[in-house]
Amino acid sequence: MNAPLIVVLVVVVVVAIIALRKAIIVIHQAEKGLVERFGRYKETLEPGLRVVVPFVDSLRARIDMRESVLDIEPQGVITEDNVGVTVDAVVYYYVTDAKAVQYEVSNFFVAVSKLAQTNLRNLVGDMTLDETLASRERINTALRDTLDDATDKWGVKVTRVEVKEILPPKDITDSMSKQMKAEREKRATILEAEGYRQRQILMAEGDKQNAILVAEGDRQAAILRAEGEAKAIENVSKAADEFFVGNAHLLKQLQVTQAALEDNTKLVISDQSRLINVLGLAEALAGTKPKPKTE
Repeated sequence: MNAPLIVVLVVVVVVAIIALRKAIIVIHQAEKGLVERFGRYKETLEPGLRVVVPFVDSLRARIDMRESVLDIEPQGVITEDNVGVTVDAVVYYYVTDAKAVQYEVSNFFVAVSKLAQTNLRNLVGDMTLDETLASRERINTALRDTLDDATDKWGVKVTRVEVKEILPPKDITDSMSKQMKAEREKRATILEAEGYRQRQILMAEGDKQNAILVAEGDRQAAILRAEGEAKAIENVSKAADEFFVGNAHLLKQLQVTQAALEDNTKLVISDQSRLINVLGLAEALAGTKPKPKTE
């Protein structure tokens, strides 16, 4: 085999290898490939092993279809009440049309960044400082809607926008810190006073319950004492009735006897009468009784 033939074979092999490498393209997952033929868009390749015409078709770009984050650089903004603040944000987006994001805008990242800065400046410029600090969600929503509308023709979907920091000047920051400290001290004082009030209420409630229990105890004791005294009086009354009824009858007999003796010199009394004991005649009558006879 002569040398020229060997050279030709080597060239053919090299060209075949190069052509094969150019013909076979691997598109990774979450990517899409843009193919151009002689500088003109031909097709979009899906993930996987793909074959194109070597030296005719070329892979122009690989487009990442995953959600990405774009950091918006901090910028100075003048609020409606003429306070300068520094604001920055992040933009979350993903590509919906690989062809549009490649051919509809020359530099997507710069375009979105400038667009976000401009709209952020307009939004904050229409608010006061207090509104800006308290309206992050409002700023996020308004900026997301604006960016989503503007980037729709670029084949990009803006999912959300987050304002990271809103930094007022140092003197205003110091004033806000003092205000926040005073507010916290005020809340602490209010909470302490509320705690003291609740403690006093609980103590008063406890004293009230204690007084009620003591009074209830005294009432029960008084009732028991009264019941005992009533029982004692009842017993005394029963005893008095039993003792004085007979004596009262005897007294009445004495009164009748006295009245009879005032006009009579003689009085006949039965030896069985209780008047014998009252008048002390029992012993005298005992001496007048006849003695029994003895055999």
